[in-house]
Amino acid sequence: MHRIRPRTLLAPTAAALALAALTACSGGAATDDGKEGGQDAPRTRIAVNLSGDRARAGEPVVVTLAEGELRQVTVTDSRGARLDGTVSADKKRWTSGRKAAPGTAYAVEARDAAGGSARAEFTTAAAEKVNKLTLAPGKNTTVGIGQPLSIVFDHPVKNKAEVEKHLKVTTSNRTEGSWGWMTDWSGKDRVDWRPKEYWKSGTKVTLNAELNGVDSGSGGWFVRDYTTGFSVGTSQVVKVDLDAHRLSLVRDGQVVREVPMSAGTPGGEKASWRGKAVLMSKEGTINMRSETVGLGDAYDKMVDYSMRLTWSGMYAHAAPWNAAYFGNANRSSGCIGMSDGDARSVYEEVRVGDPFEITGSDAKGTQALNNGYGEWNLSWPEWRTRSALR
Repeated sequence: MHRIRPRTLLAPTAAALALAALTACSGGAATDDGKEGGQDAPRTRIAVNLSGDRARAGEPVVVTLAEGELRQVTVTDSRGARLDGTVSADKKRWTSGRKAAPGTAYAVEARDAAGGSARAEFTTAAAEKVNKLTLAPGKNTTVGIGQPLSIVFDHPVKNKAEVEKHLKVTTSNRTEGSWGWMTDWSGKDRVDWRPKEYWKSGTKVTLNAELNGVDSGSGGWFVRDYTTGFSVGTSQVVKVDLDAHRLSLVRDGQVVREVPMSAGTPGGEKASWRGKAVLMSKEGTINMRSETVGLGDAYDKMVDYSMRLTWSGMYAHAAPWNAAYFGNANRSSGCIGMSDGDARSVYEEVRVGDPFEITGSDAKGTQALNNGYGEWNLSWPEWRTRSALR
């Protein structure tokens, strides 16, 4: 334990603080031996669990009082951000709600009920490895009713439950939803949050990923928080009937556009996927090459009005070369093809996040969970089992 005068800074390596309490009628400072104006000044001792310049990160800051009552504790990092905390029922211990982050300097100020105060400082050891993440959808965007909130991590996440506890989703209408873990198409760890049912139009969604100071495991530490938010646009669904060779745009429950199309050739790898796919991006005119999807040298084309539905390469797009089959047969290499005019009209009206509900027997199976956003192909109970907290 160290004795200090009120408001005197301890050395960075000191773990213990001595509070010199000031009497209600005195504004003077205590002397080195704890006496004030020749009178014995009441003293209180406190201890901080973290100290020095290589303190252990990932633990809450705990301030313990030996005698008397704690009135206030303030813990501030080098950027001015505070760690909030709570005082125990006996008012002798204060514990931060969040953990100390790696590579961060902290200042502690404690005040007791008698008016005394003291300060201490410590710095946590730097992280040997840092984990980062990528969020979708983008901040302040407006998306369709099927868009999940998706996080892909740079490095593996072993401590999934601990990470998930720090991912806070709030919505403007208390939408029920759940996180679900998977391996992304890229091979990285990924966690998505989807509602029980499609979003309601107009919903506002916010994610506060309070990860600063959380250890992901072998993938390293998070050293910052992340915040994003988005809004949900018009309620619309694209329905694709592989057997009838028709695509319909349904808005607010009403069919507003129906066009003939030709999907993937059935009976092999060129067949389309069925299931609920979410429009991932509107990519305009792109070069499509068959070797990128494992189909040899079947095609190499510039394709207009391209709308990506899966990572494996299934799109809806213009396919004028296939016009003879629109409305009567599936003869594409896996994509949903339309005339230039029809593809343009659909492209202009859909929004990223709109669900494409693809049905029919002319399919090679159901889109996989991680092949784009395939979570809508799981029932709600099935999806909830993918949370690390259940």
